Amino acid sequence: MSLWSSYRGLTPKTRALFGVGVMAWASIGLWLSPQVESALGMKASQEEQEALDRKLAVRISQVREGESNEGK
Repeated sequence: MSLWSSYRGLTPKTRALFGVGVMAWASIGLWLSPQVESALGMKASQEEQEALDRKLAVRISQVREGESNEGK
């Protein structure tokens, strides 16, 4: 029996409660992660954060039909 069929075999109320529980677990994780990072000494310095922001900055240029960026 697969995981999906096991899930589908649950009553609708149980599936709803399971979904709410997963969302609550994820919300708690997102809420607590900064405190855990600070407690474990894993918080990024200001310089590291700025370097990451520069690397993640994405510039999107418009590509027009018929133009190719090959060879550039």
